[in-house]
Amino acid sequence: MTTTQTSVGSGTGRAPRGGVPGAGRRRGAPQRQSGAGWLFVTPVLVVLGLFLVVPIVMALWVSFTDWSGRGSPFSTGVGFVGTDNYRALLAGPGLSQQDFMISLRNTFYYVIGVVPLQTVGALLLAVIVNQRFLKGRTFFRTAFYFPSVVSSVAISLVFLFLFTGTGAVNRFLGIFGIDGPTWFSDPRGLIHLVGQGLGLWSIDQPPAGLNDTVVAGLPVWQWISGPSVALSAIMLQVVWTTTGTFMLMFIAALQDLPTEVEEAALVDGANRWQRFRNVTVPHLRPTILLVVTLGVIGTWQVFDQMYVMTQGGPAKTTLTPAYLSYQAAFGQQQWGQGAAIAFILFVLIFVLTSLQRFVLRDKDEAARKRAERRQRRQQRAAGSGAAA
Repeated sequence: MTTTQTSVGSGTGRAPRGGVPGAGRRRGAPQRQSGAGWLFVTPVLVVLGLFLVVPIVMALWVSFTDWSGRGSPFSTGVGFVGTDNYRALLAGPGLSQQDFMISLRNTFYYVIGVVPLQTVGALLLAVIVNQRFLKGRTFFRTAFYFPSVVSSVAISLVFLFLFTGTGAVNRFLGIFGIDGPTWFSDPRGLIHLVGQGLGLWSIDQPPAGLNDTVVAGLPVWQWISGPSVALSAIMLQVVWTTTGTFMLMFIAALQDLPTEVEEAALVDGANRWQRFRNVTVPHLRPTILLVVTLGVIGTWQVFDQMYVMTQGGPAKTTLTPAYLSYQAAFGQQQWGQGAAIAFILFVLIFVLTSLQRFVLRDKDEAARKRAERRQRRQQRAAGSGAAA
């Protein structure tokens, strides 16, 4: 008996053109979905282009001109000066370079002081308030986080009253017989004060070798001054304000730590410090990297506190690149130089955060990825050799 085969096509026994039935419809579906996706994201792209990309391009152009802030920066009356604004800040001797280097020095000490303190403080607070036996954990979490949600301007005004010559801080120090300084009016550097206390030098008569040697427009004596007393008070305020935010990040990471791992370490006889160092901290490595990265970016961009509390004083010891950019553009009408400071700051932050991410990277994970890339290259080389 003969079996009659039913043709899939039009009675010819062949499949329809294109192979599998409905393949054309399936190929068209992703294209329609892609078109719909682009349709939905187009408004966002337009908004980002108008309010982010276009202003950045305009600011970059302004940094190469002598625009005075009047009229359009693209008008024919605006002169193109090339890299003169950048040269004046980085290489040209003068007040512009001196102020910019002072701002870099101040911000360097500010970053060195704030980022480690807020990172360690946030981690310790997170470990404390994450303990199961602690009563009122919700209250303490809210209390520690509360300064982060308050306006930085309001907090700055409060600290101005606390650190005045007759403020609460100096009155508290007076209980122990300590005559507190006039915090926000004291330009003396902490390293200078410590060296004077140890008898290494006198602030009024600095060592000639340090005071006469000039590096990047500033004497070495000024480079090693350390944060001023005024800047130190601002650093305390910023640490107190930002620690709560980073505490929440660490709490979220701690709650993601598998309890089985910690219990296994406890069974193995590890004490509390060993469990924290060998179990908790390695688990928190990505969060530590995130916190340090955000801290570095935020501290290099500091502006609010300097604007409200000191206006860059005393003696420019709280001057920062962000405030200097504002001062050059809005105060002195040197918009090209202000834009140049902003872009130099961007490059500096990008380089420092990239370096910090490289230093704090997971070396085991990086080695594993390198081994995988090496294996893929060897496989491709073997495949091409076999084909030849």
